[in-house]
Amino acid sequence: MVIVKATGDSEAGIMPSAELLQAMGAFNEELIKAGIMLAGDGLKPSSQGKRVAFDGTSRTIIDGPFARTSELVAGYWIWRVKDMAEAVEWVKRCPNPMPGPSEIEIRPLYEMEDFAGA
Repeated sequence: MVIVKATGDSEAGIMPSAELLQAMGAFNEELIKAGIMLAGDGLKPSSQGKRVAFDGTSRTIIDGPFARTSELVAGYWIWRVKDMAEAVEWVKRCPNPMPGPSEIEIRPLYEMEDFAGA
């Protein structure tokens, strides 16, 4: 999973420029043609979200926005790559997903064989 971290702009609901949308669209087309991209989307600001906190059988609903913007997710891709090195190489080709400084995090998904010993 390739995670685009939120920024102050994305949390404020500022939409990407036409140029960024075009560049990101072209990058997504490359991923699709390479057979790597399985899914991907942008997320609306956390002010439009909710969290459900669990404690035993208790459930508490928490309305957004959520603090610590740097810990929030603004978008994601699900890619099928052979290893982390390939994922890193693709991310390095990605246009900067935000107008200013930004981060993309890469995290492997669990596969069924990861649970073989459980």
